[in-house]
Formats: sequence, C-alpha cells, structure tokens
Amino acid sequence: MARGEETRRKILDFAQDAVLAKGFDATSIDEIVANVEITKSGFFYHFRDKNALARALIERHIAVEDELFDDLIGRAGELSDDPLQKALIAFKLLAELIEDMPNGHPGCVVATAVYQDRLFNREVREANRRAVLGWRQRFRAMFDDITAVYRPHDEVDLDHLADMVSSVIEGGLVMARAIGDPSVTSQQVMLLRSYVKLLFSPRL
Repeated sequence: MARGEETRRKILDFAQDAVLAKGFDATSIDEIVANVEITKSGFFYHFRDKNALARALIERHIAVEDELFDDLIGRAGELSDDPLQKALIAFKLLAELIEDMPNGHPGCVVATAVYQDRLFNREVREANRRAVLGWRQRFRAMFDDITAVYRPHDEVDLDHLADMVSSVIEGGLVMARAIGDPSVTSQQVMLLRSYVKLLFSPRL
C-alpha cells in the first residue's frame, strides 16, 4: 500500500472509531490530526473538509456492508437452494456474527450521520440516502425470491418488509448501546428471523 493510501486509511479508521463513539459533531479535525500524527495540511490533502470525510466514511461503510452481506448470503446459498431457507440461514449467520463480536457491534456510520444531518451538505445526505436505499434493494431482492415460491400469510409490502430488516438491525444497535447489553442486536435479528419464517412457511 502506498504511503498516501496508508495515511488515508489511518484517517478513516480513527475517524470512524471516534464518530461511532461520540458522533461527527464531537469529532474534530484537530483530534484526528493529533491521533494519526499528521499535519493539518496532510489531512486536507486527503479530505477538503469534514463533509468530504463523512462522505468517504459512508461510502466505505457501504462497501464493507455489501461485502459482508454478499458473503453471508453466498454462504447461505451454499447450504440451501430454497429461497426461504437461504434467507433464514443468512439471518442466523448474521446473528452469530454479531454475537461473536467481543465488545458488541461498534455501530453504524450511516445512522450516526442521519442523527446529525444538519452538519452535512447535500452530497453527504445523498450518500446516506443511497446507503439506505441500497439496503432496501438488497433485502427486497431476497423477499422477491421468497415470494416467487412462497405466498405470505399476511398482506405485506415487500419494500416495507425489506426496510424492516434494516430497522431491526439499526434499532438493535441502539438498544444494545442504550442498555449496555451487546447481545440485544443478535436477539433482535433472531426475532426477525422467526417473523420471516412464520410469514412465509407453509401451514400444515
């Protein structure tokens, strides 16, 4: 990795940890510069301002999430060709992944940016919007595959159901942090799994 790329990665790594711990507003460029051990001009070489930093963090988060879910869904697909079983396995793998994090899931840059969107310009807000709509598209595709084989027992808008996946995960992260119990998020994912199973499984 080139020196410039390494410096950029270090800036993003520290900034992400700081932002998830205390938010964008409380994370200063001076703090980042001091901890990464670069000059301010070094920071501004990579990011023209905090908006550029926030956008880079969001775009990196999107890439990491895409890779994570591609892996989980790919592994689930190796275990079952049935679309419902594939989804249930993917939720189980996700819950286990979150459960195995020793200090709990660190949080979501996208959610943090939404909470403080007054700080950001249109480009950052649009990047956040793309992230959330990307989640919807991914989970909607999963539910489209399921409904091609299984009829849901209740009327349900598949976009809303796809959004529910994101809501459960993000809400679980908030609850886990609020009460200091890292297991909450994985428990919420497993409850979501149960709902999807009940919604689509054939009745005897």
